[in-house]
Amino acid sequence: MKPNGKTAITVEATIKVPTEKVWNLWTAPEHIVEWNHASDDWHTPRAQNDLRVDGTFLYRMESKDGNMGFDFDGVYTVVETNRRIEYVIADGRKVRIDFEGNGKETKIVETFEAEGENSIEMQRNGWQAILDNFKQYAESVAGN
Repeated sequence: MKPNGKTAITVEATIKVPTEKVWNLWTAPEHIVEWNHASDDWHTPRAQNDLRVDGTFLYRMESKDGNMGFDFDGVYTVVETNRRIEYVIADGRKVRIDFEGNGKETKIVETFEAEGENSIEMQRNGWQAILDNFKQYAESVAGN
């Protein structure tokens, strides 16, 4: 898949948590700040999320030592509760996230358009690491 001539990268994970709970943990700012980082030396100190078509989101991502940081932000184009989220990142790239429920498990399939600065492998690894952090977080708090 090469939408708009851009390479699409897909990452996925199966979370042992029902879809409704996964959706809340994925979209609520108080949870986003807990899992949205690719490595332990980065974090998301704040998150804003207006989850609706034409709503915006902003996740402030920073190195814990304070030397680097950036805003990850965009606009939602599709929001189907417990099923799908699509958005356009501020740089124009598109992202699609599908939530596939199967009883007590939810498969998340996330496809995003690659940017041109970093290798495809680096981008895939980074997004997969964030998704893996989400899986770990969701499964650890699901009983609460």
